[in-house]
Amino acid sequence: MHKPTSVAPVSILSHNDHNISYDKFEKTLDTLKSKIGMPFFASDNFILYNTDAEKFLDSLNNINFELDITITSPPYNIGKEYEEIIDNNDYVNWCKGWMSGIHSATSQNGAFWLNLGYFDVVNKGKCVPISYLLWDKSDFYLQQEVVWMYEAGVTAKKRFAPRNEKWLFYVKNPLEYTFNLDSIRDPNVKYPNQKKNGKFRCNPLGKNPGDVWNFPKVTTGTNRSSKERTEHPAQFPLKVIERIILACSNTDEIVFDPFAGSCSTGIASAGLNRLFIGTEINIDYCKLAVDRFKKFKDEKSKYTQQSSLLHLIDGE
Repeated sequence: MHKPTSVAPVSILSHNDHNISYDKFEKTLDTLKSKIGMPFFASDNFILYNTDAEKFLDSLNNINFELDITITSPPYNIGKEYEEIIDNNDYVNWCKGWMSGIHSATSQNGAFWLNLGYFDVVNKGKCVPISYLLWDKSDFYLQQEVVWMYEAGVTAKKRFAPRNEKWLFYVKNPLEYTFNLDSIRDPNVKYPNQKKNGKFRCNPLGKNPGDVWNFPKVTTGTNRSSKERTEHPAQFPLKVIERIILACSNTDEIVFDPFAGSCSTGIASAGLNRLFIGTEINIDYCKLAVDRFKKFKDEKSKYTQQSSLLHLIDGE
C-alpha cells in the first residue's frame, strides 16, 4: 500500500554532525559572489541561483571550482509546464552540453546521479526510458543503473502502469570514488544471526540495499497528498536523495543540482550537513524552494528542541 511521505524524514530532521564547517560555507559563498554574482538566496549551507544551468556551469569551470557530487533530474521533454517539447535529437544534444559541464566541474573522487523517466520516440516506442539515449553521452563512467520503484502513479489500459524511474550512477574515476556503504545499509535482514565458520554472514549494520529502491512517490490528492508536497509538478522524495548523499558524499562536501526545482536535493544536502549549490531558471520555483527550505529549518529546529526536552526528562 502506498504511504504518503512526511515534511522530511526523521533521519534528516535528527541528523546532527558537528563536523560541518561554517567557514567553508562562507568562503564558498564569497567565491561565488565575487566570481559569478549574487545568488537568489544563501543561508545555512544552502545556496540557490536563479539562472540557466549551462551558463552557471561555464562560469564554474572558468574559475576551476570543483563539485563533489551532482544529483539532478532534468526536464523529460514531455510537455510539463516548465518545458517546451523539442526534437528528441535536439534534447539529447542539449543534455550532452550540460552533462559535459558537470563532468568538467566534478572532483576526481566525485559522482553524478541522474534521474530520468520516459518519453515517446516516433515510430520506435511509447515508453522509452530516456536513460537508453543518454547513458553514454558524457565522459563519466557509468557505475550502474538504480531502479526507483513506487506504488502510486498514472494508470493505463493497453500497457502496464508505469511504476518506476531510473537513476544512473556515474563516477569520474572508476578506480577511486566515494562510496559509504555502511552509511546506507538496510537493517531489515532475514537471518541476522546466521553464521559461517563461526563468523556472522551479515554485517551487523545490515545488508547492501541493492539496486532496486522502493520509496514512496511524492503524491497529490485528497487524503493521500504527501506532506512534503509543493506546487512543483515533478518532485522526488527526500528519502531517495538522502540515500544517495550518504552513500556518495561526505560531510562538508559540495552537492550540486543544476535543475533544482523545489530543491529536494538542497534540503536533503543541508539537512545532512553538506553544502548545497543549485540553479533554477524559473523564479517562481526559486521562491517556492526558499519558502520550503525555511519551513524545513523551522521543522528541524522544533524537532531538535523536542528531542532535547525529552533527553532532559529522561535524565531526571
